Amino acid sequence: MSSNRPSPAPQGRTASTHEETAARRDVMAVCTEASGEELDGIVAAIAPSLAAVDRRPVQTGLVMLRGRMGGDGRAFNLGEATVTRAAIVLPDGRTGFAYQLGRDRAKARAAAVIDALWQGAERRAVERALAPIRARLAEAEALAARRTAATRVNFFTMVRGED
Repeated sequence: MSSNRPSPAPQGRTASTHEETAARRDVMAVCTEASGEELDGIVAAIAPSLAAVDRRPVQTGLVMLRGRMGGDGRAFNLGEATVTRAAIVLPDGRTGFAYQLGRDRAKARAAAVIDALWQGAERRAVERALAPIRARLAEAEALAARRTAATRVNFFTMVRGED
């Protein structure tokens, strides 16, 4: 029997830690969909003279994409995708990490800086700066949903005579 109660947090982690992780993941998802120029603008607006240091050099590499299909759901290698990762450290010790599809090193680094800024006192400023991007993404999703709904076909069964 299922209940509507939330499942308990794993030992050593609190529910607020899970909420924080989910919120941070959401910020990174928005950064992934944003353009490099938008992210650069956010960093310039919030911390124009920020001296972030690369924890390791920004790197571009390949990741294997896995898929599942068929009745048994057995995994198979679908192909590879190019991914760029960045890891930075702010002067106060906060670290930021980001992975971006593609080869845009500046975008990955800007996303890592935003990740680090979000973890500190600048969180509200980061959320305000991301709000227009979230709105743009929501509108694009709603437009895609409307276009899909316009092509929807409702099938029904018609009974003829005494069948």
